[in-house]
Amino acid sequence: MDPTVLYSPAVESLSREELEQLQIERLQSTLNRVYRNVAFYRAAFDANRVNLETIREVRALADLPFTTKDDLHRSYPYDMFALPLRDIVRIHSSLAAGKPVVVGYTRNDLRNWTECTARLLVAAGITEHDVVQIALDYSLSSGGLGFHQGAEQIGASVIPAAQPASVEKQIAIMRDFKTTALIASPSHALGLAAALAEVHVHPEQLHLRLGIFGSERWSEQTRASLESQLHLVAMDTYGLADILGPGVAGECPQRCGLHVNEDHFIVEVIDPRTLQPLAAGQEGELVFTTITKEGFPLVRYRTGDIASVDFSPCACGRTTARLSRIARRCDDLIQFGGVGFFPGQIEQILTEIGRTSPHFQILLDRAGGVDTLEIKVEVSDLTPSLDEPRLLGALRTQIAERIKAALDVEAKVNFAEPKSLRAAAEKVVDKRPE
Repeated sequence: MDPTVLYSPAVESLSREELEQLQIERLQSTLNRVYRNVAFYRAAFDANRVNLETIREVRALADLPFTTKDDLHRSYPYDMFALPLRDIVRIHSSLAAGKPVVVGYTRNDLRNWTECTARLLVAAGITEHDVVQIALDYSLSSGGLGFHQGAEQIGASVIPAAQPASVEKQIAIMRDFKTTALIASPSHALGLAAALAEVHVHPEQLHLRLGIFGSERWSEQTRASLESQLHLVAMDTYGLADILGPGVAGECPQRCGLHVNEDHFIVEVIDPRTLQPLAAGQEGELVFTTITKEGFPLVRYRTGDIASVDFSPCACGRTTARLSRIARRCDDLIQFGGVGFFPGQIEQILTEIGRTSPHFQILLDRAGGVDTLEIKVEVSDLTPSLDEPRLLGALRTQIAERIKAALDVEAKVNFAEPKSLRAAAEKVVDKRPE
């Protein structure tokens, strides 16, 4: 595909001056709407003595308070909505941090979301001639539907091969339906790659040419593995369910950063300790403000993701800002299989069950190209004896099922001797390559 093809050239190639003028106009409208309609923002702006009349340029965002994940948790379910439910036509929910965050979309929000996703798919190389297999969740999560609507908008043929379809079925669909583009989490794609030999399918029997991967952090090493094992070009994408879903940013064929849809989002980078803005090119925490969202607008939302931003034009013809690949988190969020969870949530589950010690260790690894998760739990006086395998097995199953229900991750649970984990140097041991 010609790398200079733009889905929305009138916007994607705006000069920085024109883009910032568009942003400030949309920002002023958003700020007035949230002050008028969202009690949280009205209280936050008043507490910080914010005068909205003085917000006349993008850099003035630094005068506004932040929004955090905890704020969204406290707003459950609808307190952050800026419009009544009669104007909301779709609701998604994220469980990435253990507590639900509910996001509402108006008809205009869905149109804008489709536009944003279509742009990034075109930037990655998707055309109307592609057969796109989407191996993502199609439930309350926004991932599957977000990519689906963008791919259909382009005119591609879309296969909603949603998880939990088995690996064997995914591969069969890929082969028989002549899939040319795969959209999945990188860990799921690695699982598909590892299973090809088991089902006696060679990559050359597939028609894959392009993979678009997101939902979790992944490295250049993983990119190389996916490209060599699946015989495709692997592209990175970035989205957050809290602010939109897929469609926030994505790579072009230059692969020198992820283009942000800046006519819909203002991106900042701050020092996560001092909370002060950082200059372009400096690595810090990403902060997003939505400037077209009607149902669930967010102002200065702290993502916890660490990256840098480059505002220089790209050789592909796009002038929008580019994010570096996400390097790490500024908190202890664990990303596994496209899901995020905190060690404290494991501790809470063990406390609720109440038959083990509260001491545990999380072990992350990769086997056969597939990420693995093991929870080692220290036994206590309330735990069945280690020589009672039937009772221990029942407790192990109970813990694993509770983790699956609460966090939507599959974990192998093993027990450790009393007092063996209390002095463990690390609560989380991550041996995955990246």
